[in-house]
Amino acid sequence: MRLDQYYVYPTCSPSRVALLSGRPPSRWGILGPIAGKSTLALPPETVTLPRILSRAGYETAITGKWHLGLRPEFGPWKYGFDHTYGSLHGQVDQYTHHYKFGDVTWHREGTFTEEEGHATDLIANEAVEFLRSKRDKDRPFFLYVPFTVPHYPLQKPETWTAPYNDAIENESRRLYAASMTHMDDAVGKILAALEVEGIEENTLVIFSSDNGGQEQWQGGADQYDGRHGPNDVLGDNRPLRGWKGGLYEGGIRVPAAVRWPGHLAPGVFDQPMMIQDLLPTIAGLAGAQSPSSVEGTPLEERPFYWRTGRALAVRQGRWKLIHHGRTLAEGNDELFDLVADPNEKMDLAAKEPAVLKRLWKSLEAQASADAPIPPRPRRRGDRSPARPRREPAGGGSGSELK
Repeated sequence: MRLDQYYVYPTCSPSRVALLSGRPPSRWGILGPIAGKSTLALPPETVTLPRILSRAGYETAITGKWHLGLRPEFGPWKYGFDHTYGSLHGQVDQYTHHYKFGDVTWHREGTFTEEEGHATDLIANEAVEFLRSKRDKDRPFFLYVPFTVPHYPLQKPETWTAPYNDAIENESRRLYAASMTHMDDAVGKILAALEVEGIEENTLVIFSSDNGGQEQWQGGADQYDGRHGPNDVLGDNRPLRGWKGGLYEGGIRVPAAVRWPGHLAPGVFDQPMMIQDLLPTIAGLAGAQSPSSVEGTPLEERPFYWRTGRALAVRQGRWKLIHHGRTLAEGNDELFDLVADPNEKMDLAAKEPAVLKRLWKSLEAQASADAPIPPRPRRRGDRSPARPRREPAGGGSGSELK
């Protein structure tokens, strides 16, 4: 069943927080990718999906990219996973498995390790091995398989690029297509393992991207020792507007599907849903207790909320408000009717003051629950006063309209 209006966050770490915690990542100040040597991490005491399922008797495993803490003390083994394999960092070289600045990050069961092979193959093979031999077959399981592709650096042998040599002229797009095909093949191997094990009809499979497609990647000589990049063309989110990192639909509305033979009929589910919905949904199916505050809330009434270091947004029903500003006290607003205008071509902020006011209240309520946002560092010689806050049309607190 294809999920036609499935929302995530505009970058990777925040989407992973939302998946595993069922809460907005901004509650912990995680507004973008955890990168470099950052000490930012999801707090280890967080109630996570694997912890919830463990208490319900499930065996839990991750094979792939973690990206919610870059040091061993914040590895997945600290958050409820019984078996762990893959990379702590994002943006790893597909063959050396090192982070872009050379950090060793590939691990098995909490210990750093060096292995040979493309990351896509290693992640898939580990997932298949878990299904066929590592798990306790007398227990139910939760297996989380976050692949590293099609994130850069794009590295593919001729086996995967050859089918596109004549069809795609641009080298970056050709590598991107090959990466997607390689991942598709890897997913097929995992599905085949479920069939071989005779558990296909007793296993719910969920596939999701973690953010919208990225337009391009510039790279740099300080990354991967200058071996990779740049890529002039990567993803393509058309007809949706925007890219990875932004709060237009192209950055946050992504491909997703669920598969449960004998339980879910093939088709399209076209109601809006968000990645946080998975925790209470999975917990409910597993008979586990969920801490999620959205249980019992009518689907059409609950707000979807996003925050990056540059903007905030909320969707409620057919309406979506994007506030371009680091905080609510600065910036400007755009308002879109996603039913009539799913590609966000017409800003209605000036024409729908009552709707704007209502969504502003929702946005303020969500932002008030976030972790404090540190003040923007002032540049040397910058003596300008803070930008004054203005009220949106129709009254209520807000900032100047676009």
